[in-house]
Amino acid sequence: MRIVVARCQVDYAGRLTAHLPMATRVLMIKADGSVLVHSDGGSYKPLNWMSPPCLVREGTTDDGRVEWTVTSRATAKGPEDTLRILIEEIHHDSSHELGIDPGLQKDGVEKHLQELLAEHPSHLADGLTLVRREFPTAIGPVDLMCRDAGGLSVAIEIKRRGEIDGVEQLTRYLELLNRDPLLCARGPVRGIFAAQEIKPQARVLATDRGITCALVDYDALRGLDDAESRLF
Repeated sequence: MRIVVARCQVDYAGRLTAHLPMATRVLMIKADGSVLVHSDGGSYKPLNWMSPPCLVREGTTDDGRVEWTVTSRATAKGPEDTLRILIEEIHHDSSHELGIDPGLQKDGVEKHLQELLAEHPSHLADGLTLVRREFPTAIGPVDLMCRDAGGLSVAIEIKRRGEIDGVEQLTRYLELLNRDPLLCARGPVRGIFAAQEIKPQARVLATDRGITCALVDYDALRGLDDAESRLF
């Protein structure tokens, strides 16, 4: 990756036109061929950029200033895009070999929650025992199928953030599962909507449909929650 801090002017032409007047910015040329123009604000979003594949040519203008011309290929969606970066002064210019990135490894995603709750279903309700993970239905698998202390089937849908779509999904599963005479032998299949956070609207909808909501404490599931260190 090449990182350049420079006072520059940037002009884009393609499906539209855009102009950034002369100012100090960070220019990044990544190994994948992308070019990004950043300012000292605007969070993570670049002011302008060119996605790969593209070609970067470095030259000089008639008055001796450095100019980068970045072009992309014309496609069926539109003509060739051009990003012209006129550099007035370079404050920093360095290149770095970053190597292969292993990728973002998220902690607390739905898969991890499902694995932990499969090992500890009683975290959601006393007496729950696991029947199967990824219980198949005609419209997709239910995250966990369990039985409660009375032998009734319980379908559990797990989300990191519980919203209305998740409640609707569990509702559809329950409609199918309650047509299965084997699952309903002792009574109707009930549902539990489990998440680390449940939106108020989702909670209201779930309650209206007879679905139990359960908040999941991820640290407690992993055994990292120390009750003695709490203030309350």
